[in-house]
Amino acid sequence: MVRALPRRIAGLFATLLAASFIIFAAVYAAPGDPAVLLSGSRQELTPEKLAAVRAEHHLDEPLVVQYGRWLWDGLQGDLGRSFQYRDHVADLIGARLPTTLELVAYATVFFVVLGVGSGVLAALRRGWVDSAVVGGTTLAASVPAFVAAIALVSLFGVRLGWFPVTGQGEGLAGRLHHLTLPAFALALSALAVISRVTRQAMAEAYASDHVEAARASGQSERQIVVRHVLRNALGPIVTMCGLVMAGMLAGTVVVETAFGLSGIGSLLVSAITTHDFPVTQAVLLLMVIGYVVVTTLVDLVHPLIDPRVAPGGKPRSKPEGKTA
Repeated sequence: MVRALPRRIAGLFATLLAASFIIFAAVYAAPGDPAVLLSGSRQELTPEKLAAVRAEHHLDEPLVVQYGRWLWDGLQGDLGRSFQYRDHVADLIGARLPTTLELVAYATVFFVVLGVGSGVLAALRRGWVDSAVVGGTTLAASVPAFVAAIALVSLFGVRLGWFPVTGQGEGLAGRLHHLTLPAFALALSALAVISRVTRQAMAEAYASDHVEAARASGQSERQIVVRHVLRNALGPIVTMCGLVMAGMLAGTVVVETAFGLSGIGSLLVSAITTHDFPVTQAVLLLMVIGYVVVTTLVDLVHPLIDPRVAPGGKPRSKPEGKTA
């Protein structure tokens, strides 16, 4: 893994560089003239005034030059100013990012605990329990996040009144109380994926020869499950949990909008609606960075969890001249 680390880091930076250029080019290819938005008014915009605005903000330069300037400023922490709020983009993201990270962390606890738990239960209790878990996770996977959010708000927020449906709360207990419904809505489909992966990994580990050997040696069923089955199934479970968590930043867009949370997901929606290009670019780039970094870490950690897997996710080859 140490030998593979420089190659993985180089691939990480190459991926981020390519993604940043695609995001920059795609946003500026969207409908709307940034010069009009920067001018602050759509009235009495003469060609001379638009040309002056473009020159002031370097919009008259080639796209590659604009990208290089934006990338260099971003590396120095300057993400530009918001067209809508007239504030630094870095300050806007810094104020909203903690809410999104708290939401993703809370949702991760939900899908890890409930997903892994239900998957283990389905693998150990074949029959009606397994069928119930499979049916429930299939239903959960088919429910979009915005539908789950509406249903949770209607039942637990409006009818029962157990949880608030807007705001973030104050203090640890208050924030957990306010984020429970959004976190569960965000984690619902992920819970189903983790449950299925856990069930399948446990079933494959149960069918291995060393489990039969351990059972024949007189070990208890609990020891077999903990030492042999769950341990061998841990690699794909942890990998999938990491991948799902990495993709949750994008999922916050729907959930934060539905529950009125001031996170980067709702900020992205507002930026796209108002053609706020600097904010849109920064938030999309942040989501890509989060996903690429987490998936790279998962790829590096996987061989440590499962020695049968070489760095890069490929099975380790057996030395020549040896047989199984």
